[in-house]
Amino acid sequence: MKRLLILEDGTIFTGKGFGSERESIGEIVFNTGMTGYQEILSDPSYCGQIVTMTYPLIGNYGINRDDFETITPFTGGFIVKEHAVHPSNWRSEYSLDEYLKMKNIPGLAGIDTRRLTRIIRSHGTLKGALCSSESDPQTILEKLRAVRLPVNQVERVSAKTPYASPGRGRRVVLVDYGMKHGILRELNKRHCDVVVVPFHTSAEEILQLNPDGIMLSNGPGDPKDVPEGIEMIRGVLGKVPLFGICLGHQLFALACGADTEKMKFGHRGSNHPVKDLETGKVAITSQNHGYTVRESSLEQTELAVTHIALNDRTIEGLKHNQHAAFTVQYHPEASPGPEDANGLFDQFMELIESAGKAGNRLCQNV
Repeated sequence: MKRLLILEDGTIFTGKGFGSERESIGEIVFNTGMTGYQEILSDPSYCGQIVTMTYPLIGNYGINRDDFETITPFTGGFIVKEHAVHPSNWRSEYSLDEYLKMKNIPGLAGIDTRRLTRIIRSHGTLKGALCSSESDPQTILEKLRAVRLPVNQVERVSAKTPYASPGRGRRVVLVDYGMKHGILRELNKRHCDVVVVPFHTSAEEILQLNPDGIMLSNGPGDPKDVPEGIEMIRGVLGKVPLFGICLGHQLFALACGADTEKMKFGHRGSNHPVKDLETGKVAITSQNHGYTVRESSLEQTELAVTHIALNDRTIEGLKHNQHAAFTVQYHPEASPGPEDANGLFDQFMELIESAGKAGNRLCQNV
């Protein structure tokens, strides 16, 4: 079955369709990871986007039950150079094609993904449509250029109601902007008593849960489309230790008076070097974001830069100079990718512990 990829600049790719047969329109992005396609497909931060894998062979180890980052994927489409029809791995439950059919995600194989990636790198992210080869390209192109991509991605992927993941350690309220399961897994590993709350939960409602720490998750889209999160962060800052990841990092920056901007084509992959400015150490990190904090906007804030990307010098980490709060743009939980930065979760636990001891001393002196 032939399938077309039509870009808003008029470029047309013809390849072989697999997965779902539905038509899909979305922002075309590329990921440079060599492995981890299962986690990428199930990462809520790709909500509505059509993902291109730059590594040429995808699907060779199949799909297993353990490596999902959410139960229901929100990816708009999947593009590969070569689709492995017969996976071989002892954990494999079914093929990539079977999974995409199951989750109604259209796939496209057999196109020049290197050329597509170069177009995105030259022109920036573009809208694109996956459609049947029988479709009229001009009609699709007109529709593509006229369509406005949705801005409610966080609302689509966030939990609808609060729920608990009980533990016997410190209580952490995890604000779900499109949370990957890897974040929850790392908190569970540290015995945290986790309460996951929806993206629109107010500061008052969070503080009523009496948390020892607050975690801001990753998520899709433009942080400026989530004013509820910005307002909430302002309401809890300085009252409870805070740690933010990816979209949580951007929302934290906005709440503290900084600004964000859209990147030309973003960072998506598991091989991005990031330097810790305090220790001088470099970690290879997993990333998935299309927006970044504008460095010049930090001048009138109480924020300090803690990490930078070595490829393009963009901001990868912040901390507050007055309050117990820090954030990173990358994914310390990995999934997929290297676990070089996993110790940031321990740093968060230490921050919570220090804040708790400080509070106890204060009570004893009253």
